[in-house]
Amino acid sequence: MQHITTTPLPAKSRLWSKVRKGDFIDGYAVDSPLSPRAAADIGFTMPGWTKALMNLRNTLMKPFGLKTENSDSGDGAIFPVEYEGEDELILGTDDRHLDFRICLMQDGGRLHMATWVHRNNAFGAAYLTLIKPFHILIARSTMRRIARVASGPTAE
Repeated sequence: MQHITTTPLPAKSRLWSKVRKGDFIDGYAVDSPLSPRAAADIGFTMPGWTKALMNLRNTLMKPFGLKTENSDSGDGAIFPVEYEGEDELILGTDDRHLDFRICLMQDGGRLHMATWVHRNNAFGAAYLTLIKPFHILIARSTMRRIARVASGPTAE
């Protein structure tokens, strides 16, 4: 299997225009020829444990009026497409507690994935603190699925 590295998103990414001092942004990369759309289709096909966590999140957050719809469009969608180009895909939304985007970017044979979060209030800060360990697990799991495909049929 390909080695997943923790690395910043390339400087040419459109996502950097959103980042402000104090925002959360992470980054992972793996050698892969996949387009951002193909990587998203693979990476965001969530295993059962991830679906269960998202369902729990949605159940707990709905009473607070936060977005909980798992579709690509609609007023409540949490993963709508903001930008899609040949080498970059940005998904995400703005909500009362925080704004977030997930970026997938192909750069020179490396597929990068980053998540940006801007906290809008104290609830957003608390929410990010609570979900960050789960976010890391989910992000790394997503990259492992992408890496498996990049490695070809002999990957385990």
